[in-house]
Amino acid sequence: MPDNLFARVLAVSDLGRDFLRPIDGPALRYREAFAISARLAHALVRHGAKPGDRVAVQVEKSPTALLLYLACLRAGLVYLPLNTGYTPAELAYFALDSEPCLFVCSDKNREKIAACLAGMVFLTLSDDGRDGSLIRQAADAPEVFADAETGMGDLASILYTSGTTGRSKGAMLTHGNLTSNAMSLRQAWEFSQNDVLLHALPIFHIHGLFVATNVSLLSGASMLFLPKFEPDAVFQALPQASVMMGVPTFYTRLLKDERLDKDRTRHMRLFISGSAPLLAETHNQWQARTGHAILERYGMTETNMNTSNPYHGDRIPGSVGLPLPGVEIRIADGDGRPVPQGEIGMIEVRGPNVFKGYWKMPEKTAAEFRPDGFFVTGDLGTIGANGYLSIVGRGKDLIITGGLNVYPREIESLLDELPGVEESAVVGLPHDDFGEGVTAFLVLKPGARLTQESVLESLSDRLARFKLPKRVFFVDQLPRNSMGKVQKSALRQEYAGLYQA
Repeated sequence: MPDNLFARVLAVSDLGRDFLRPIDGPALRYREAFAISARLAHALVRHGAKPGDRVAVQVEKSPTALLLYLACLRAGLVYLPLNTGYTPAELAYFALDSEPCLFVCSDKNREKIAACLAGMVFLTLSDDGRDGSLIRQAADAPEVFADAETGMGDLASILYTSGTTGRSKGAMLTHGNLTSNAMSLRQAWEFSQNDVLLHALPIFHIHGLFVATNVSLLSGASMLFLPKFEPDAVFQALPQASVMMGVPTFYTRLLKDERLDKDRTRHMRLFISGSAPLLAETHNQWQARTGHAILERYGMTETNMNTSNPYHGDRIPGSVGLPLPGVEIRIADGDGRPVPQGEIGMIEVRGPNVFKGYWKMPEKTAAEFRPDGFFVTGDLGTIGANGYLSIVGRGKDLIITGGLNVYPREIESLLDELPGVEESAVVGLPHDDFGEGVTAFLVLKPGARLTQESVLESLSDRLARFKLPKRVFFVDQLPRNSMGKVQKSALRQEYAGLYQA
């Protein structure tokens, strides 16, 4: 018998229980979900896909899109989810790098993507997941599939992370990485088949795809499946839920709604936040309005989840809690030596959750791991006397906006190419809604004439919408230290209140 993520899911599933409850259709029981995933797996295999091959997917969120993920697991294929905001030019890089055997995209985007990827085999899926060539080719397939003999050490997914040098890296995650992490979270958060998760997250990101989905699957729980986050839809679904996972933006937007109160949330077991730092102010306001303390956790693409505030015990605002079962955390200096308790250093992680490495980047992989197996996260933190981890900065200059990662260097390289631009700097500034707002500062060449509108228009077909700067400033010079290095901290300090009321 194969031992992989889907095999573990199958072993704990009650086939007669609800798996997905869409807001615009009938519930899918586990039995029906597995049957659909079998038909989808047959459709993929008919195109010659074999274990270890990559399948790139850029589609809107739908029940079928999620079941396509299960289909890839069952067929031993490596699932490559791609943000729906990525442009064809960005997709071309991912496809050329990962060499997928198939590309599943939406009907509306097929022609634009195909123009950048000559020779690629495409399957399509409609935005609601009810039509497209994938659906038509799976329609007559059997509802039983002989699952691949995939093991825990085999790849399950590749997720691309933005690179600090502008080149994205494919993080290789195994069945063992995903399974061990989901089981740790199930234990830490006391998930069971009695839970109903309100799922309003995207499924191209580890939060909605791996944390929310895999924990639910390995608990036999049900999911209320919302296409996207909308307060009206959340309030409509909330009475049926027991748990909600979200990014800080979800909570700040709900706090602005007068419908949020203790009566509407009294039945809830747990609210979880991640993907970006949760402000202590948001934590405190939520607790005052609802009586619930949001549980914040810490993870990243390469490691899944690392720490969590406790289910039983103090959930401390501004802290991301304790290491999960089986995960080791240390705070180290630049050479990997542990620093004294309470001091700030680099967060390093070791455990079965940590990824296998970067796709086709052995040198980069080797550089990110210590000889004793600890992965260097690039995040700066400190561990207090209570053992709780607090993140104090990001050594890799990452911006997290609306729960999505943006690396300044990628945007700066495109800005520097614009005619008339002498140099640029991109920073994240505190934003009441998105957590951080991407902000660009440009120094122009003598005589150059650019406007914010012209700059954004130049970037619009080269960057995903969430990466576009919310504001563009033209400055005479960028602040520098004595070594000539741009001091982004000075920009953050000077413009800190730009997006805050």
